[in-house]
Amino acid sequence: MPGTRISGVEDGWGKVADVFRANFEGDPGEVGAACSVYVDGRPVVDLWDGLADRKNNRPWTGDTVAQVASTTKGATAICAHLLVQRGLLDLDAPVVRYWPEFGAHGKDRITVRWLLSHQAGLPIVDGPLTFEQACDWDPVIRALETQQPLWEPGTEHVYHAVTYGFLVGEVVRRITGKSLGTFFAEEVAAPLGLSAWIGLPAEHEPRVADFEDAAPFTLEELLAGMIATTGLDADTVTTWVQSMWSPDAVQMHAGVLGGAMDPATGYFRTREWRAAEFPAANMVADAHSLARMYAATVSDVDGVRLLDPTTVETMTAIQTDKTRMYGLPPGLDIPAERSFNMSLGFWRACPPLPMVGPGSFGHPGSGGSIAFGDPDARVGFGYVTNLWNYRPDDPRATALAAAVRSCLG
Repeated sequence: MPGTRISGVEDGWGKVADVFRANFEGDPGEVGAACSVYVDGRPVVDLWDGLADRKNNRPWTGDTVAQVASTTKGATAICAHLLVQRGLLDLDAPVVRYWPEFGAHGKDRITVRWLLSHQAGLPIVDGPLTFEQACDWDPVIRALETQQPLWEPGTEHVYHAVTYGFLVGEVVRRITGKSLGTFFAEEVAAPLGLSAWIGLPAEHEPRVADFEDAAPFTLEELLAGMIATTGLDADTVTTWVQSMWSPDAVQMHAGVLGGAMDPATGYFRTREWRAAEFPAANMVADAHSLARMYAATVSDVDGVRLLDPTTVETMTAIQTDKTRMYGLPPGLDIPAERSFNMSLGFWRACPPLPMVGPGSFGHPGSGGSIAFGDPDARVGFGYVTNLWNYRPDDPRATALAAAVRSCLG
């Protein structure tokens, strides 16, 4: 492995650099990756190394950006809370106040709060939709308007893997007249000078890292990883996995968006995918920008502060401890702090998420990326990788976050 490129590692933060280097030798070993940490509005760690494209031996540089999957959801939530902070969006208002057509089929009482906390009962779209229709936005919106909730909204929760971005994004569009990607670019990325996009401009395509999948793992390895990270007993974890990942479970259908997003098509490797706006899943960013964005929610960053402390306190209040996870068999109850510790658009610190303290909030992405902030330590953290590993006990970001905790003392 070539020597790790260091834009800056301040004194006292060498442990993070040590862990970052060690990740290239671990299991799974990195192909290319980057990690950045801000404290009190200043960068204290900025690291990158490896290959952005192994097939073409293209090195990862300070200019490389990567697809970060559901880490996108945190950026989308920040946009929504900017509107809350400005008095333009009421968390407890019905969605129909902003989006009247949404109210069909019993959805007129669904609140903005339930959209942000995955309690709206709309984790899937029945379809059928094509990928081209999904990229056009409006066909998905029309489908969501006619969709019936899977449960009585506000009484249960489950991860809205793709629909989250369309639901929250359409509310932002109705209020501002701008798409979520445009609003993010103008109100978040531009003031902070971020290399981060929801809807990637064509001129930045050459910067994108090519990603690959880590080696597959067995069901037994999945169960062992979940037991180790959640602290739940083996019988509970086994029943949970069997119920939530059975062929007819909602999780098996949530990501395909009415047939539009069949992984077998390889859509996620196309220019069309990166150019479109999927505010739950297709942000392209570097680690430095992710850390800087979250830092600006908990501190001033070069004179920019996105969110005030009152807004952060409100948006990080846990919501999913009040409702039951949809699809669990009778008699099985998984505590939010062990499973889906969701606030208003952000995961809160819980196993197996790698964060730095009980006040941390952020969002992971499929494959291993994660970004988060911590108001107590005044930290912004970003990690991106192009070796996508789907195990719940992925050690890479976990070890980096542990090193950050150690350096914070």
